[in-house]
Amino acid sequence: MQLRYGINPQQSRAHATLTTPARWPFRVVHGQPSFTNLLDALNAWQLVYEAAQALGRPVAASFKHVSPAGAALSGPVDEVTAQPYGIDGSPITGLAGAYLRARDADPKSSYGDIAAVSHPVDADLAALLAVMVCDGIIAPGFEPGTVERLSTKKNGRFLILEADPTFTPPREESREVFGVRLTQDRDRTPISRDLLDLVVGESLPEAAADDLVLGLIVLRYTQSNSVCYLRDGMTLGIGAGQQSRVDCTRLAGAKADTWWLRRHPAVRALPFAAGIRNQERINWQVRYIEGGLTPLEHRRLAQVLTEPVDELTPGQRAEWSRRLTEVAFVSDGYLPFRDNIDHAQRHGVAYIAEPGGSIRSDEIADACREHGITLARTGLRLFHH
Repeated sequence: MQLRYGINPQQSRAHATLTTPARWPFRVVHGQPSFTNLLDALNAWQLVYEAAQALGRPVAASFKHVSPAGAALSGPVDEVTAQPYGIDGSPITGLAGAYLRARDADPKSSYGDIAAVSHPVDADLAALLAVMVCDGIIAPGFEPGTVERLSTKKNGRFLILEADPTFTPPREESREVFGVRLTQDRDRTPISRDLLDLVVGESLPEAAADDLVLGLIVLRYTQSNSVCYLRDGMTLGIGAGQQSRVDCTRLAGAKADTWWLRRHPAVRALPFAAGIRNQERINWQVRYIEGGLTPLEHRRLAQVLTEPVDELTPGQRAEWSRRLTEVAFVSDGYLPFRDNIDHAQRHGVAYIAEPGGSIRSDEIADACREHGITLARTGLRLFHH
């Protein structure tokens, strides 16, 4: 298959070939994928398919640069999630709801994403995608009229891929780097609640167990080191590709804080002028939440608002942050130091799943007891590179 280009446009000669079995796991319905498009789509499809099989609900993911910006099960969509896309009043459910919830984890990063859903695209999801800046979608099918509607996006360049749910990948997987081919067994270990071995705490609520399972599957397809925060069947913040795990914990925690602060009354009340585009509103909300605006940013923000606003005070932030509770936290590798626990608890974490096996595992368990956090160990490392 000839690709549009490689990872960068200057890598103009790029193509995809089959290994074994001699059968494509997807077909191109519309558009021409690039190298990175396929990396995103194939990882995203595996994530949503595996999560839907494990949890029995529709799943969506938003992928950027070979890691998920967000992933979610279908479920309730609040006003903050729906409002940026002009959706007011009518309830959003099913696949459209799952994708909105996935994208809401990090709507700034999801700009120009590859979407993936576990079930065939329906009219509601197609209508939603039509108003979003999204580069393509992979799904196991498309209801009548949805391909025609989506194929007009991006001046006809919107990528539409149909995944084959019956495809069985080879037992081994390979990659070539600098003239060297590396081959390994494919990780086929099933992820389910059975992996969650309770070490600290008396019980694990059903909803929390689902969040931890979803988090484990998300991290299986996220560039390592990686951690994620989740609540109510959706990711709140994903940290990917950091050399230090505690840096990853901080990065994902900051994203979870941003997700929660977008629900603060002062942020929701930002008086944007008419005609400001959805993504610009989202970006300014996030920048306002981050605080420390430069003089230039203050002037630019004033240009998109109808009246001046004060920045959130440390007291307002702290008071609002205390309201975020029942958050789950998952790590793709063992937690080497208790500083990960100390940082995680600042973001409302009540449940943690990690492989265990660190020489300081007892310290990790003690830190969880100290903070009243339920700890489950899986014995399963989920590095992805």
